Amino acid sequence: MDKVEKYQEAIIDFLEEKARLRPVNLKNVENQIIIDKENRHYQLLSIGWDDNKFNFHAVFHFDIRDGKVWIQRNDTEVMVADELIERGVAREDIVLGFQPPYARPYTGFATA
Repeated sequence: MDKVEKYQEAIIDFLEEKARLRPVNLKNVENQIIIDKENRHYQLLSIGWDDNKFNFHAVFHFDIRDGKVWIQRNDTEVMVADELIERGVAREDIVLGFQPPYARPYTGFATA
C-alpha cells in the first residue's frame, strides 16, 4: 500500500468513527461522510432539522495534496492531527490548512 492509500484509509477510518457519534439532543440530524477518492477530498457533514432550524454543517474536511494530509476544517474539540498520527500519518505530512500560511511554521506540522 502506498503512502497516499494509507493516509486515505486513516482519514476514512477517522471519519467513520466520528460519524457514529451523534448528539442525543439532535434526533433528526444525521452525519454523512462524503468521500471523493479521485480528487482526494473527505468530509463529515451534519445535516437535518433541529426543531424548525435546518442544520447543514461541515464538521471535518480533509484533502490529500502532494502526499500530505491537509486538515481544512475541524469544528470540534478533537485533536485531529494527533488521532491521524495514531493511525499512521506522519507528523511531517500533516498540514493545518485552516491556519494562515505565515503561522504554519510554528504549528509543529508541515507548512505545505
